[in-house]
Amino acid sequence: MTQLLTDYALVTDIGGTNARFALFNIQTGELSAITKIEIDPDHDLLTLIKNYIESQSVGINSACIAIACPIDGTDRVEMTNNSLSFSRSQLIAALNLKRLEVINDFTAVSFSVPQLTQQDYVKIDGGDPNEQFPIAIYGAGTGLGVSHLIKYNNQWISLSGEGGHVELPMTNEIEDKVLIEMRKKYGRVSAERFLSGRGIVNIYNALLSIHNRPQQELTPDIIVERALTNSCNICHQTLTLFCTFMGRFGGNLALTLNTQGGVYIAGGIVPRFIEFFKASPFRAAFENKGRMSYLLKKIPVYLITHSDPGLLGAGIYLRNSLNLK
Repeated sequence: MTQLLTDYALVTDIGGTNARFALFNIQTGELSAITKIEIDPDHDLLTLIKNYIESQSVGINSACIAIACPIDGTDRVEMTNNSLSFSRSQLIAALNLKRLEVINDFTAVSFSVPQLTQQDYVKIDGGDPNEQFPIAIYGAGTGLGVSHLIKYNNQWISLSGEGGHVELPMTNEIEDKVLIEMRKKYGRVSAERFLSGRGIVNIYNALLSIHNRPQQELTPDIIVERALTNSCNICHQTLTLFCTFMGRFGGNLALTLNTQGGVYIAGGIVPRFIEFFKASPFRAAFENKGRMSYLLKKIPVYLITHSDPGLLGAGIYLRNSLNLK
């Protein structure tokens, strides 16, 4: 028998590769029944949600869908890095919802940040955060997500956007050569073409061409593994460049809104090689901003290690929209 749980809401975090589902306790802010599903091209979001709810033998009347694509207020939502799409009105009707919120996945991640404890992140240098200033959040996964937080009247407000699709500047000859190789494939090359799972492969393939090596079809996981074991020089150079680009991009975000509240890195890629990342040129690239370098040196960077910040943030966003605290 299905039981309607009025204290619980459905929260989802839909990325380019995986869909995560959980129940969020509106009163306590706790997540439960977390489930992860790898997205197939023929998947339908409504069916996935129905299957999840049925597996929990519960009924819900409110939900928040955090999803990796621009949210423009239209009824139809189309993802950027896979073919998943849905209609808000059809979901509301099919699930008999009283409340449905649809937000960008990094808007959700941003709402989790003020709730994180010291056990949920690793600090990568910098000083102490100043919460009177904005916070930047970004992360590499299937794509490159970006968001910001600003504080107004003691409440955090998320500024969503599509910052992962801006260009990433190069600063030396080898980086210029990598960009030239990637232009051959993409024409216009966005930051996401470097800073994502596919971005690792793009950098690797570009370096193979630069060093006149034959192309290989390697996955991001294999490239990372070979870099960490020092079994492939090109893989090690690839991961080093990836970390460098992560630092440069994060420093650009920090300068844009003067994020002395801190910069937080999310996404599924970097937590796989934390020690390599800490020892890499990441922080040097983050701080290398010419006359503004002194400002960047003060700004702390945190790598989020919480397993599901998107689900947590989706729940917090929904709770806020229901005017509950």
